[in-house]
Amino acid sequence: MATNPQHCGYENSHATTANNILEFCSANCDAGEMATDETAAPAPPIPHKRRVRYAGKHPRRFEEKYKEQQPGRYAQTVAKVLASGKTPAGMHRPVMVAEILEALAPRPGEVAVDCTLGFAGHAQELLARIQPGGRLLGLDTDPIELPKAEARLRGLGFGADVFTARRTNFAGLPQALWAAEIKGADLLLADLGVSSMQLDDPGRGFSVKNEGPLDMRMNPHRGQPASVLLQSIRVEALQKLLAENADEPYAAVLAPALAGKLFATTTALATAVRAALPRLNKEDGADSIRRVFQSLRIEVNDEFSALETLLRHLPACLNPSGRAAVLTFHSGEDRRVKKSFAAGLREGIYEEVSGVLRPGTEERRANPRCAPAKLRWVRRAI
Repeated sequence: MATNPQHCGYENSHATTANNILEFCSANCDAGEMATDETAAPAPPIPHKRRVRYAGKHPRRFEEKYKEQQPGRYAQTVAKVLASGKTPAGMHRPVMVAEILEALAPRPGEVAVDCTLGFAGHAQELLARIQPGGRLLGLDTDPIELPKAEARLRGLGFGADVFTARRTNFAGLPQALWAAEIKGADLLLADLGVSSMQLDDPGRGFSVKNEGPLDMRMNPHRGQPASVLLQSIRVEALQKLLAENADEPYAAVLAPALAGKLFATTTALATAVRAALPRLNKEDGADSIRRVFQSLRIEVNDEFSALETLLRHLPACLNPSGRAAVLTFHSGEDRRVKKSFAAGLREGIYEEVSGVLRPGTEERRANPRCAPAKLRWVRRAI
């Protein structure tokens, strides 16, 4: 069995011992008291460190799933997770790829924009189809995941001449195009879903799946975490937020139970939601927890405002006959996209607007997280 240097200290034990001896001699030479072989104190023994083992066939904690997070080394493990209909830790499965490619119809030489780069699954497919001569601008506000996505695409052979990454919210699309010296896009994609990397990492605080800090910020260096929002918000404001951001039917009950209180962790908040709704069965209670988390995430990241700004700037950022596709995951997003596209069609800005498209049966079975997805696309008039 191959040894994993990342989890084993034995290989470096000789080098470590030598360094300890050199440091010991150097310290004594500086003091003018170089010890002889007979008087030198022996270096302390280096304890053997066992390799961290995979915690069972199905480890539950994100940190334990190191095999899933190293697909190049443990491809067989990743393949098994994918075959079971789950998403490996640290990865994201792009949603409705075939439908998006059909809607955007990428061609060699065109300029593309991926407004939410994420794991770069969609970007990878678009880049392959706009070559030779094409170029893709990838935007993402997440300072943790963006460098990983950029490195992944670079490793696939997409150099700076065909792919540019920029850390920004898609509300700043016009400025990002200007900075990249792009006059307009021939095709544009905005996948508004939270990536699996963000959901699965308990340190990001997006999900109750594992306990973590109640944060939920796409960019953890800006704004306030969800815990601070809940502690400072008034009951009336929280009730409105729960109703508007997630259509929560029990908003009036949950708001007084949650507003103004400190919930430091994701599990603490989930427990409080269940306690406020004691008559709900486990499944309905889980739905309310999901909606509460969704409402807070949208507010913390100002997602609706960013989407409305993107939709307002979209026509000016598309070239004539340019195509745009937006993938939404809840009704608040879809309503805004639907209304904006319909208004553009009435005003003659767009020449073609699609109806709503949903993932197929096979994709929903293979990737249950794609079930709420809705895709709408539009074509700008000439």
